[in-house]
Amino acid sequence: MSRASKATRAAVARSVAAVIADGRSLDAALAGQRDRLSDASHSLHAKLSYGVLRHYRALEWLLGRLMRKPLPAREREVHALLLSGLYELWQLRTPAHAAVGETVNATAPLQRPGLRGLCNGVLRAFVRQQDALLAELAAQSTPLAVRVSHPDWLIDAFASDWPEHCASMADANNVQAPMWLRVNAMHGDAAQYAERVRAELGIDAHICEAVAGAVRLQSPVSVHALPGFDEGHVSVQDLSPQFVGHLADVAPSMRVLDACAAPGGKAAHLQELAGNQLQMTALDVDAARLQRVEETFARLRLDADILCADAAQPDAWWDGNAYDRIIIDAPCTATGVIRRHPDIKWLRRESDVAAMASRQQQLLQSLWPLLAPGGCLLFATCSVLRAENHAVIKAFVESTDDTIVSNELRDDNISGLMLNERWGLSVLPGMHLADGFFISRITKKPG
Repeated sequence: MSRASKATRAAVARSVAAVIADGRSLDAALAGQRDRLSDASHSLHAKLSYGVLRHYRALEWLLGRLMRKPLPAREREVHALLLSGLYELWQLRTPAHAAVGETVNATAPLQRPGLRGLCNGVLRAFVRQQDALLAELAAQSTPLAVRVSHPDWLIDAFASDWPEHCASMADANNVQAPMWLRVNAMHGDAAQYAERVRAELGIDAHICEAVAGAVRLQSPVSVHALPGFDEGHVSVQDLSPQFVGHLADVAPSMRVLDACAAPGGKAAHLQELAGNQLQMTALDVDAARLQRVEETFARLRLDADILCADAAQPDAWWDGNAYDRIIIDAPCTATGVIRRHPDIKWLRRESDVAAMASRQQQLLQSLWPLLAPGGCLLFATCSVLRAENHAVIKAFVESTDDTIVSNELRDDNISGLMLNERWGLSVLPGMHLADGFFISRITKKPG
């Protein structure tokens, strides 16, 4: 057993425990273990941590079948280590001798060598019983939330909001997301860039015919390996948020506000589509995240007035000149991007939904007066919950006299990719291999 293997499995256990027990984000948990690992171990550390959190509830169910009584709460890292071992055996099909041996030996860097025997016994019991256990897990008598490894409240929300899609949404959340790119319209088109990827990287690239500039890679690569990335020719952005740029229908010289701009992808896309001729204001309340916006615009060689301020308090930052377009990429529960951030399933609470909806309503009410007559406000979230999307827009429109919900697009091919309903356009997780997303386009009646 190599020291690296032991250290990596121990780091996975610490990271998973930090998310589940301490409520830390997975990104923060992974970063907290970085100094303990060699560069070569980072990829496996992330792969196992993501996998355990994707399948956490099902793994917990399996572990419950294999242990007569749960481990004490103080042994949360060993508990997470066992889940990681089960994940390797079940999902990765790691040979039993390797998965069991490497997991058991990881008790040493966790300073729990006395639990070697327990870990060995549990994992070997799974190897012997896995066919029967997995059949029971997959059975219809096992609750759906356990089978698809989601919290009860979220499955209930999916079933209420999207009854025909509930199971497929949950399944899509447990699949690793592909790498989507957005080609800078100022430097070429998607077909040209796809050919460049094939020639320079030797991997296949697929264009989305309905969405100009969208390219999906057959397999992910480092961003700095992407041809022209450092020169601003391309950005990494999922297909769904690229819809916002096309729905905005911008033209040179327009005044545009991106009110929740970090990390800057949507604002940059709008500026690219307008040939860097927009009067763009990119606003965000988080100074640390706003630095990402500055870096994005610098890399793409685009112009913007970048401000750190609360969008819901325009008296503190607005110059009094109306905007032709306002983008609100609103704070939300992010239930549409679980496949990219599986920790969302275990960090979000049902009570978060109402709090997010309240904040969204506040942003709409505060920013609507800043929109010019005839202008458009685009409200977007990466949530798939109606309480944060359709219900918010319905309440706003019904309480505001000068609004017109106008989700029609010039390009019907794009609108055809989304579920078009009265209050907005939705993409559900996995549709077109894209993230879950919601957009509503609201026009202010001419004065």
